[in-house]
This record gives sequence, C-alpha cells and structure tokens, in this order.
Amino acid sequence: MAFSCSQAPYLNPAVPFSGTIQGGLQDGLQITVNGTVLSSSGSRFAVDFQTGFSGNDIAFHFNPRFEDGGYVVCNTRQKRRWGPEERKMHMPLQKGMPFDLCFLVQSSDFKVMVNGSLFVQYFHRVPFHRVDTISVNGSVQLSYISFQPPGVWPANPAPITQTVIHMVQSAPGQMFSTPALPPMMYPHPAYPMPFVTTIPGGLYPSKSIILSGTVLPSAQRFHINLCSGSHIAFHLNPRFDENAVVRNTQINNCWGSEERSLPRKMPFVRGQSFSVWILCDTHCLKVAVDGQHLFEYYHRLRNLPAINKLEVGGDIQLTHVQT
Repeated sequence: MAFSCSQAPYLNPAVPFSGTIQGGLQDGLQITVNGTVLSSSGSRFAVDFQTGFSGNDIAFHFNPRFEDGGYVVCNTRQKRRWGPEERKMHMPLQKGMPFDLCFLVQSSDFKVMVNGSLFVQYFHRVPFHRVDTISVNGSVQLSYISFQPPGVWPANPAPITQTVIHMVQSAPGQMFSTPALPPMMYPHPAYPMPFVTTIPGGLYPSKSIILSGTVLPSAQRFHINLCSGSHIAFHLNPRFDENAVVRNTQINNCWGSEERSLPRKMPFVRGQSFSVWILCDTHCLKVAVDGQHLFEYYHRLRNLPAINKLEVGGDIQLTHVQT
C-alpha cells in the first residue's frame, strides 16, 4: 500500500485518542507526538501503534510510568496477549512539562527520540506494515500528532545531539494538508544566528513555515521576518522586556503601525522551548504557537510569491526550520 504524503496532522486531539495512519507504517516514516504530561491525574500514559481500533493487536506499546522512580515499558500485544516487557529504567519526561516524541520506523526497529535525543530502540516482533492506527491514552494532553514521509529524517539519527524534525499546527479544530511544494528541511543540531534562508516558491495560500527553538534564559527579544526584497512583509517580534508580541511590516525602511493584541497571555517563556507555525491564507497569515492559534496578520504586501526569504535573529537557539 502506497504511503500518502498528504496526511494532515491531528491537532489538539482529545485523549484517549485513536487515529488512522493513512497507508500504514512504512520504512522511513516518522510520526511525532507533541504534548504535555499532566501533573495532577494518573501516573502513566501510552502511545500505541496497532492494527485497527480494538487494541487487541499492538505492534509497539510505548508506556512511560511515573512510579518507582520513573521508567518506560515497551511491549507488543498479539491477540490480546502481552509479550515480555522491555523496560528502560530511565524517565526522560517530567510531569507538568511539554514533550516531543518522534517515532522513526525502520526495517528492523522503531527508534524513539525524546525531546531531541535518541532514547530507545525497539526491535519489531510483528511485521510493522500491519499497523494502521495510532492511539494515545493516559495522563497527557496532546498538542498535535504529525507525519513525515520517508526521506526527511537525518541519515544517522544515532547521536543524542541530533535535532528532531517535527510539525506544529494552527487554529484548533483545523487540519491542513501538506503544501504543494516539498518543504526544505534543516536537520541540524544547531543553527547559526542570525539565520537566513530562502522560502522556495515564496508564499501562497496553504503554504506553511515552521520553526522550533528554545528561548535563552536571559532573553530580551527575538524576531522572525518574512522578507520581500529589501522589504519586511511580516515581522514577528516577541519582546520579553515589554511582555509583548509585536507584529509589523517595513517598506522602504519605514515601519508601519504595530499590532500587539493577543487573545491570551504571552506564549513565549524564557528558558523554554517553543514552536511557531505560520500558515499563509489568501488574506492573512495565521500564526500558532505550541499548537494553539494566536493571531492573524492581514497581508500588507500583496505580492505573495515575492515574499521568499526567512530571517531569524535574537535571543533564541533554533532547533528546527521548515520552509
């Protein structure tokens, strides 16, 4: 069965969650599960790669347990019967904290990256192509589950410094399919700052740009610019010294009127990781932070394909860029 590159991410799915993996698992497919461990309820959660929705046949059960010092159980269930557990006596997650799990399917095993570091390998006990469903249950809140087809994972994911490639989504309840042009991936452990790269094809409706990084502990400001020639079509400028997220456009070196209103509190926090997802719509840019829609910015420069350069600078460390 051919893998579909157009599978849309699942955004803010309610837990317990079960969703179809279009085309099933394939060698090289990467699935990212992003969320937060709940601090109040329960001491376990699980991510299951299974056949159908019953839970009777689970090829890979990934089960962090926050008890007895914390450990992770991996297992396989066939015809309702569990096999022998494989336990990793280390807990890379914390209650109340966000996490990023990336599952890379390979011919011999699953490789699991936790917050950017290789955590465990789990060798297949049943053929992985039987898997067509992903389920998540337990004491977690999910931000998104996304799918990257084969070919975008780094050639050697073994070093624990390797950065994880992942996606983030926009407004709650919406799912967007993969852009028409293949995204450019930069699987680097660290990015030079300031960072500048091209946006292939420029902007167009349904085009998305994704950035992930960490705010430096002493950060004052950082910025993300979408540029058209010498103009800045969109300037996104979180300011910790003002507790504001400023948006603006600069034409011929002259700034326009600032936009600062937010529907909720400042989403960026010093010392914490973040994901920014910019979706180009016909009339505006829709911006989400950590899976939650934050604001819309109406285009001031109308020639969208000419907006073809991304600039990032300021007090952050970048960990992932997708243009």
